[in-house]
Amino acid sequence: MPTLTRDGVDIHFEVHGAGPALLLTHGYSATSEMWSGQIEALAADHTLITWDMRGHGQSDSPTDADQYSAALTVADMAALLDHVNAPSAIVGGLSLGGYMSLAFYGAHPERVRALLIIDTGPGFKNDEARAGWNTYANSFADGFAESGLDHLADRSVEQATASHRDPNGLVLAARHMLTQHSADVIESLPSIGVPSLVLVGADDEPFLNATDYMAAKIPGATKVVIPDAGHASNIDQPAAFNAAVLDFLAAHDL
Repeated sequence: MPTLTRDGVDIHFEVHGAGPALLLTHGYSATSEMWSGQIEALAADHTLITWDMRGHGQSDSPTDADQYSAALTVADMAALLDHVNAPSAIVGGLSLGGYMSLAFYGAHPERVRALLIIDTGPGFKNDEARAGWNTYANSFADGFAESGLDHLADRSVEQATASHRDPNGLVLAARHMLTQHSADVIESLPSIGVPSLVLVGADDEPFLNATDYMAAKIPGATKVVIPDAGHASNIDQPAAFNAAVLDFLAAHDL
């Protein structure tokens, strides 16, 4: 099982295929296994890198809360690209993974050839709205602290089927990675200068307005709505999802 060690924290990752690098990041309380339906299609012409964020899946769950943050997640992504000798990549993810992909672009725009923003929100300009989100994020932490991995039951499919080593990692990830503390990401959207695919499931109601907003604010963004799909659009409708991504990559010679 390949791992990358970052200051004593082992990060699990997988590499499939060959060609231009494509880094995909899962959502909160999901794992890299959520991309299993994309491997054959996307690795046919690309080096597909999937991974488990710290506190998730087969990656380590450090007990120190200081080992969890958006900045550390972005640094893990950069280290993964370094590890596979990819100076730049197509960078994308679902939900929290998509938000982290936007944050990665903000930190390392020169390393991003394109963005795949999937069933994701861009954060909040309004402090009150952000506080409401953080209350929601901390409710996940409370649930895992009280119920352990049983708290995954009845969640979206990518969460309900995920396998994790330590529920405490999900507690700390919710409190320090899922919570948001600035408007940097949402305010950066108009400055994005790479081809961007904004993709959402038609039934993912909490994210429909957010994806409309991103598609309007990111210059030249392509938006695709996947019919009969919820928050895990890549799992609900893998054929339609894969076709949308491959069409986007082909259209931009990626």
